[in-house]
Amino acid sequence: MSFLVKNYNRKKISFKNGKGSYLIATNGSKYLEYDQGIAVNSLGHSHPKLVKTINDQAKKLWHVSNAFTILEGEELAKKLVKKTFADYVLFQNSGAEATEAAIKSARRYFYSTGKPKKNRILCIKNSFHGRTIAACYASGSKKMTEGFGPKVPGFDHIQFKDFKPRFPDIRNKIKKNTAAIMVETILGEGGIKPIPDKCLKYLRKICNKKKILLILDEVQCGIGRSGDFFAFERSKVKPDIVPIAKGIGGGFPIGAVLMNKKVASGMTAGSHGSTFGGNPLAMKIGTTVLDIISKKTFLNNVKKNSIYFNLKLENLKKKYPKIIKDIRGRGFLIGLQLYRDQTNFIKKLTENKLLTIRAAENVIRILPPLNVKKKEIDQALKIINKVCLEMK
Repeated sequence: MSFLVKNYNRKKISFKNGKGSYLIATNGSKYLEYDQGIAVNSLGHSHPKLVKTINDQAKKLWHVSNAFTILEGEELAKKLVKKTFADYVLFQNSGAEATEAAIKSARRYFYSTGKPKKNRILCIKNSFHGRTIAACYASGSKKMTEGFGPKVPGFDHIQFKDFKPRFPDIRNKIKKNTAAIMVETILGEGGIKPIPDKCLKYLRKICNKKKILLILDEVQCGIGRSGDFFAFERSKVKPDIVPIAKGIGGGFPIGAVLMNKKVASGMTAGSHGSTFGGNPLAMKIGTTVLDIISKKTFLNNVKKNSIYFNLKLENLKKKYPKIIKDIRGRGFLIGLQLYRDQTNFIKKLTENKLLTIRAAENVIRILPPLNVKKKEIDQALKIINKVCLEMK
């Protein structure tokens, strides 16, 4: 009997260890894991440099209060600022915490400039920004908010239709009290749908015109998963706030909010805090992950291998036109959309020792580690082809 709350529909599989792209179950079965903890294990399992970092830092210092200067956090923040648009970094422990802190930062900025009523956040309906109460209502999903009333006020929504963001109502949705627009650069749970670069440019333009903030949620699509360090980089857009998590910890809980100087000016002492956020162990791990992913050759390999994977998946789409409807996403944030419900397909992939995860719109999320080997991609393609044959 399990004494865990039944809020997850857990598979009857348990694992005893993992290495790279693979997990070993307690019964000895070897699985190719292409969900990687839902885009968390950016470097796969038990990466030797991460193992060394954890062991070395664990012998020194795990946790200290943010009442003191944490040098490990200063180091990681400096590197993130140097690499990105940001002027300042606020460390958290997860993606949901990061998006909550992003919302607070946007509202606090306008409060600090004498506009406390300018506090509403405009989001895409049925997006995903986390499971905390405000993040659920920011996402605008009935499934996520049902039973958790009363409704958290302060959020408005625009639509994302037909795999192309059409924002005909955006001008009408921006009110005098709108503080920010917050969107995922690539919608994850919503079906692996990238917002086109021209639309990101449009959002930046309208935010500038209306003098509001642009928040780009890169919790799932950031830290190299798209093939660029941030998915928005191709558009040349500079956001005001970017929440990150998942990949930056390589499997260890880390979240952060990157922000420009203007926004950071409102986050004065006592305005926000986190007991565990920015602890020395997490910061050292984040620095190691950042150092590895920041190498030009690393991201070049992500682009090269993900292009190869996507081309091969497109070939499978042509081979099985009645099964595979679309190949979505960018980099190693891949969506395999089926014409029918994906439950049975995912079950058969699992039976063939390939682990994936679902998203909306009959999409199967394929999220290999960023350092996946070509032979492991070929292994996954072979399994997907086999399942397509079985379901033909």
